[in-house]
Amino acid sequence: MATESQASAAREVGGSRSTFTLLVVLLGMLTLPMAMSGTTVALPRIGADLDATGAALQWVVVGYFLAASSFMLVAGSLGDLHGRRRILTAGATLYTAGTLASALAPNILLLDAARILSGIGAAGVMASGSSLLAATFTGPARTRVFASLGTTAGLGLAFGPTFSGWLVDAVGWRATFLSYVAVGAVIVVGTRLMPESRADTSPRVDKAGAATFIAGLALALYAITQGSKSGWAAVPTLVPAALSLALLLTFVRVERRLVRTGNGRPILDLRLARNPAFLGWAVGSFGLGAGTTGVLAYLPTYLQGANGTTARAAGLTLLLMTVPILALPPLGARLVNRGVRARHILTLSLLLLAAGNAWLTTLHPGIPVTSLAGPLLTIGAGQGLSIGIIDAQAMSMVAPSEVGMASGFLNTVRGGTGAIMLTIFGALLLASLEPRVGSAPLAARITAGTGGHAQEFTESWRVTLWSTTALLTALAALAYRLLTAVSTHPAPATDSHPAPAVSTRPAPTAGSHSTPAVSTRPAPTADSHPAPAVGRRPARRDGWAQPPSPRNETTTHTESTR
Repeated sequence: MATESQASAAREVGGSRSTFTLLVVLLGMLTLPMAMSGTTVALPRIGADLDATGAALQWVVVGYFLAASSFMLVAGSLGDLHGRRRILTAGATLYTAGTLASALAPNILLLDAARILSGIGAAGVMASGSSLLAATFTGPARTRVFASLGTTAGLGLAFGPTFSGWLVDAVGWRATFLSYVAVGAVIVVGTRLMPESRADTSPRVDKAGAATFIAGLALALYAITQGSKSGWAAVPTLVPAALSLALLLTFVRVERRLVRTGNGRPILDLRLARNPAFLGWAVGSFGLGAGTTGVLAYLPTYLQGANGTTARAAGLTLLLMTVPILALPPLGARLVNRGVRARHILTLSLLLLAAGNAWLTTLHPGIPVTSLAGPLLTIGAGQGLSIGIIDAQAMSMVAPSEVGMASGFLNTVRGGTGAIMLTIFGALLLASLEPRVGSAPLAARITAGTGGHAQEFTESWRVTLWSTTALLTALAALAYRLLTAVSTHPAPATDSHPAPAVSTRPAPTAGSHSTPAVSTRPAPTADSHPAPAVGRRPARRDGWAQPPSPRNETTTHTESTR
């Protein structure tokens, strides 16, 4: 843990501007997740105004998720190399320009391109923002700062649909984007008043890894959308699928070569996947995103199309799912700190998500909000119980020197889950609906929320929800097996201290690059002492594994990654 002199020195780096830096970064962390989740309620209006349906309309949301999560991998390294404030300014500028172009877009293709540009800018803001805070604050101050960072991002993600729904009904979807432009402009101006910060040693950016990963993932998502449109054996589907596979295999080779030769830092160290315990928590992270993303993105469209609800009412309905995500992380952390095995809580969370998606199959045209409360609260509870414990538990599975790459791995999983599940959920809806209505264009219009064929739309929803339920059940079994296999074959007790328990704040969202604060109270050793393939965490003097000092029994430590 940092000494008082170190804390004072860190505060002196930013001087009186440290609080201003925090406020500007928090504004970005509130607004950018809102732009992720809030746009979902505007999709029916956007589709109607721009005559857009199907995959083209889905990419208004998918493109933003994909760009933000993919470019996060390199934004941190670019900040180290060129200056974190400079990348934050560039990111905020791109985000503002892309959002302005979104508000003015005359057709769906330009809107999709503008949203991708906004996502790239969002990646720069989120990655550089957390890095700037890590360089500005240290010790207990850093812990409090990152706690507020995670909470603020969670609030933005939770209340985005409600805020955007109100704006869409009041002033229209274009004006909704303009409101985000105004906030983006404030962030741009604010960054000019921040102190600059960069790494002592400039890292080499893994350009080849970033290019192959982003292109491979984008082509994979494109192939999925084409499969639901043109057929899974059609040439427009198979060609991008084959190119995607080739690019992702190239990405794996590039990353392995960097690790083997030591000539650079890989953007995603795949050695972590050899650690079954760490992989178990990564599978759990994917499951949490898979259980909520489809409902969060597409339920507002169903309610507006099949029920005729307003965008505001659809956004308010989603509060039933998002409020438990904010309220329950402290409960999950408290259970771990009191001796409940973390892997049991994760398994319960995934099963709750499966049960909530299964329960939501009671969906029908005209369904009241009271009937949606049960399944949505169950889904939110499943997410909320484990979202605050995954990072802390996963970080205890790797060596201290690998915490940064491990956090980047988890953030990549989170961001990739959003993009992948949005694409798969939409593709399943279209594939199931087309044979029921007899026309691909008609199916695309229905899934865009234009109304009509409510019963057929409902039946397609049920098929998609049952598919999601099956996936979540399988992920729960896989995660439990990975974590149990390690716990029943523990490594020799080389560490004299238990792994850290978790903080009680929500985990970072898809775009956040902050590792959660970690308490030093003992957590269950069965879940915390696997034999990681990439290194074991020794006892340290910075708050990870050392018993609490007599002066402060809740000493915490937060590491920021880029």
